[in-house]
Amino acid sequence: MTTSEERVVHQLDAEQLQEGLPGVLRSPADEGTIELIVRRPVVDERELLEVAELDLERGLVGDDWYARGSKSMSDGSSNPDAQLTLANARAVDLVAAGDRERWALAGDQFYVDFDISEANVPAGTRLSMGTAVIEVSALPHDGCVKFSARFGKDAHRFVNSKENRHLNLRGINAKVVEPGTVRRGDAIRKL
Repeated sequence: MTTSEERVVHQLDAEQLQEGLPGVLRSPADEGTIELIVRRPVVDERELLEVAELDLERGLVGDDWYARGSKSMSDGSSNPDAQLTLANARAVDLVAAGDRERWALAGDQFYVDFDISEANVPAGTRLSMGTAVIEVSALPHDGCVKFSARFGKDAHRFVNSKENRHLNLRGINAKVVEPGTVRRGDAIRKL
């Protein structure tokens, strides 16, 4: 069996991505759904989960965020403002050209059918997911070199463009403020 990265994949060009934007913009604003949960046990590995535990200190239990640390922190510790990452499932589906098997390659932990634009969930917004509560961070979540390699340069430009940046098409960072359990299919809602 081949991995998603070994298959020949279709990448959308700038025009196709822009044409798909209206579908992303129709994401629910007040209550959505957790479509996919992904744990990253080590760099470049993905585990699809049905149930995840969120912890105040460790974030998504079993994810490498805590152990990996961050270059953004002077002591190399994990950045608490980047404890979790959420991606709009419609945006990821667009850049993945409709190939759901490739979603996890975006590198996020939660893929939600929910409007995560800056206007809808500005920094400081609290969201319930399952029995947990998270808080949206002000720390930007940008597409990186790996994102560009997996989804194409047009997709990288699309999610990071000045015109689209406020939509958070690449996703958002968040932190756990109330630990709990999150299941695929659970609601995500603004508090």
